[in-house]
Amino acid sequence: MPASAASSRPASVTALRFGRVAVTGVLAALILLGGVWGSWGTAQQVMLSKGRERGTVRVTRCAGHVCSGAFTPGSPGARARAVVKIAQPVAVRRGRTYDVVVKPGTDEVVRSGPGGVLYAWVPFGGALLLASVVVAGGMRLTRAGWVLAGCGVALLTAAFVAV
Repeated sequence: MPASAASSRPASVTALRFGRVAVTGVLAALILLGGVWGSWGTAQQVMLSKGRERGTVRVTRCAGHVCSGAFTPGSPGARARAVVKIAQPVAVRRGRTYDVVVKPGTDEVVRSGPGGVLYAWVPFGGALLLASVVVAGGMRLTRAGWVLAGCGVALLTAAFVAV
């Protein structure tokens, strides 16, 4: 009985293929985990805002990568502050008012609402794009790679439009 092509493949080729898929799968998982880790610091402030101080900030000054302004409380238990800071002022303009959440124990605020949630997850969107290359190239799963890339592009585009 002649041996089929699949059964005559050396075990070393199969082991190498499994090793490549396993290593690139772990790498893709680490990239995605890093994206979630990078996003969660800000996303938890915005998404889990129950019990946190919420309100608005009127931006009066921007210098470098920080803008500041007066905080007006909008939730029970929130206190007014003369100056709060918004780090990384993406689409923050002097003279405008933004809905924000105060980081506990600080005078730093992050944007809230849909724009704030989407902006908080931008690092994860970048991780999705990077992981798509690893999945498509290293694991040879092109459809899964395209799905990851599509999700990353959708997230980044939505954040760009919302902010």
